[in-house]
Amino acid sequence: MKSKFFSLKLGDWIKGLILAVLTAIVATVYELLQNSGLQFGWAEIKYIGTAALMAFLAYISKNLLTNSEGGFLKKDPPARLRQ
Repeated sequence: MKSKFFSLKLGDWIKGLILAVLTAIVATVYELLQNSGLQFGWAEIKYIGTAALMAFLAYISKNLLTNSEGGFLKKDPPARLRQ
């Protein structure tokens, strides 16, 4: 069963973390290839952290605002209608 409107389950947090890490890696590789320097230092680590945090917050916000049937910004239907 999916999370209810304005609630999150452990799976939501884990999927958000995975998405954050993958987004940060892809964004960093893209940035390094664009600059053609392939240098890795504190600026890249900061960029990875920022990209990961933004992706994580976006994913968690989306899940928090989605009801158990996948409706965005909609309340959960009454229990008798969800059968």
